[in-house]
Formats: sequence, structure tokens, C-alpha cells
Amino acid sequence: MARLAQTAGLTDVQQEILSTVRDFVDKEIIPVATELEHRDEYPQAIVDGLRELGLFGLMIPEEYGGLGESLLTYALCVEEIARGWMSVSGIINTHFIVAYMLKQHGTQEQKDHFLPRMAAGEIRGAFSMSEPALGSDVSAITSKAVRDGDEYVLNGQKMWLTNGGTSSLVAVLVRSDEGHPEGTAPHKSMTTFLVEKEPGFGEVRPGLTIPGKIEKMGYKGVDTTELIMDGLRVPADRVLGGVTGRGFYQMMDGVEVGRVNVAARGCGVAQRAFELGVRYAQQRHTFGKPIAQHQAIQFKLAEMATKVEAAHAMMVNAARKKDSGERNDLEAGMAKYLASEYCKEVVEDAFRIHGGYGFSKEYEIERLYREAPMLLIGEGTAEIQKMIIGRRLLEEYRFQG
Repeated sequence: MARLAQTAGLTDVQQEILSTVRDFVDKEIIPVATELEHRDEYPQAIVDGLRELGLFGLMIPEEYGGLGESLLTYALCVEEIARGWMSVSGIINTHFIVAYMLKQHGTQEQKDHFLPRMAAGEIRGAFSMSEPALGSDVSAITSKAVRDGDEYVLNGQKMWLTNGGTSSLVAVLVRSDEGHPEGTAPHKSMTTFLVEKEPGFGEVRPGLTIPGKIEKMGYKGVDTTELIMDGLRVPADRVLGGVTGRGFYQMMDGVEVGRVNVAARGCGVAQRAFELGVRYAQQRHTFGKPIAQHQAIQFKLAEMATKVEAAHAMMVNAARKKDSGERNDLEAGMAKYLASEYCKEVVEDAFRIHGGYGFSKEYEIERLYREAPMLLIGEGTAEIQKMIIGRRLLEEYRFQG
């Protein structure tokens, strides 16, 4: 029997890329992931390996030194990487979102300046929307940019930056009232700035401080940080797209593909949890036979496998819809919602199959059990996804009375 979550209709190139990534995951990530995660250690050797494979430029056009691949190819690679260690897929994701935003919305000068070095992995990207008191209400952003000649002066505090310390380029969303009179809708007075900085912690450039890593329950290894702007001066030519007031739409476009990424991560973690559960169920004996031969465990395995397949199918559909050039916020929201919820359930079932050993740090499922909850809130909570889905359904099924 073929393993779960196969994807029909892939080209030879796509299959070769996925085979290479899967081999890398099996040989270079899975054997060391739990040890590195327990130490909360940045996986530098793994990141260097992914850079050599060209994954930092996977979706960057060939004219800028990338591979020019589709969102589907990228999502399937993320699924494989998350199967090995979800934190590594997070390192790739924020970089990818910034590169995507540059490709879609950047000026030609911005593309020429950043994309070749991003494709080579020389520049690592991070993006920043959230703030300490913000939550899901992006319209409540208080960080602000004020024009001063050929520069903007940025002030405010941002929160939950993945790659905040290791990145050298951050796409930051702030409020900019220039040219937007009082009473303008909040989402029409936001601007994305491309902020270059030195990797590391502390004051990484004048006016910009990365205080340090936020300690987390899971999702370790990758650095999650705050970002504090205090009189940060950014040249006007570092406004993404060269025009203020478009930041909200640019960020939402990036988050939309990011939701496909999070769905792919959920699929990868769920696949690994199923693999661990089905293997342990055949090794562990009770009442004279492997627990896999007990009907209760077989039912659980059947439910887990079905959820893995369903989440994978929805993720693939959302990626293909975006690749076709069509609007995919409905499909991306559904995929992110279903994959993250199913991931949590499959991981918990695998945890239950392991019994008391699932609570031991010696077993990999313990790590997955702490990682899965992040997917429930990353790139928008389940409640946010349901709001998006509900509004889009009402658009499509509007009653004409």
C-alpha cells in the first residue's frame, strides 16, 4: 500500500523535488529534531542544508535566481519538512511570505535588490503585523510611520515575529496617515515597510531593537521575538510597492498563501503522528497480542488516517486554486481550519496510543503534542477562519429575495 497523502498529477520535476526533500528530512531532520527541540537550539546545519537544496528560492522566479516553482510544490515541500520538525518549516515560511510579497507587490528596484539574495538564502525574511494588544484585530494597529523628507520615522512595538532574530529583512505593517485624511478606513491607512537589519538581538540598527527570544511551550528552535521601533528611520524607497496605504492588502495577500503553508504544516505533523502511532501499535503488546489487533486501536488508526487524507486533499486544492490565479481565501481558510484541527486530533490520538510512554520526553510524540497547538492560532485562529469562510459563503450563495 502506498503511504498516505499522495498527490496526483505532479510533474516529474515536482516528484524529484519532493523525493529529494523527503530524503533530506529522513536523514538530516528526524534523527536530530527532538534533541535540538529540547535544547531550544536553532537548527543551523539543517537550515544550511535547505539553502544548498535551493528551498529558500523555491517560488522566486528564475530571473532572480530562484527555482520558479508553484505554491503547490512549495506547500508539499513544507508538508514534508513539518513531518520532520515543524519549527524548520516556520523558518522557511516567513522568508517565503516576504519573498512572495516582494514578487507580487514590490517595485522593480525592490525586486532587483532583494530577490536574488533571498533566493540564495543570503537574506532571510520575517514579517510583522501583530502587536502586544492587537490579537486578531489588525485594524487596531498603533505602530506609526511619519514622513520626514526622504525618510519615514517609525515608532511602535510589534509582537510574535518568527525569525525575528535570525532575519535580515523584516516586512513591517504600520499606520501611515500621510495622504489619508481623518476618517479614512483603518485598513486604507496602513503601509508595509521593508526594514533591513543585522541578525541578532539587542539594538540591531539605530532605532530598532529585538529584545530576545520569547519562551514558548513548543515550536522551539526557531526564534520568536518582539520588535521595538523608537525613532527608526527608513528611506521612502523602502515602502513596499512605492505607495503608502496599500499595506493591509499586501499583508493579507501574503497571509493567504501563509495559510496554505500552515495547512501544509498541519498535514505534515499529522502524518508523522500517524506514522508514530501505527508503528507503536504494532510493537506494543497487551493481553497476548499487539495493540494494533485490538478493535479499539484499529478504529482510532482508521479515523487518524482518514483525517490525514482529508486535510491533505483540502490543502492541495487551496494551493492549486491560488496557482491558477483565482481568489482562494475561502479554500485557504477551509484548509487551514481543517488541517490544524485535524492535526491536533491525530496527534492526541497518537499520544493516547502511546499510553504512559507518550508523556515521556524520550518519545517523539511528546514533542508533537506540544507543537500542534501553535497551528490552531498561527496565521489566524479557527474563529477567524470561520469568519472568512462564512462571509465568502454568503457572497457565493447570496439569496435574491
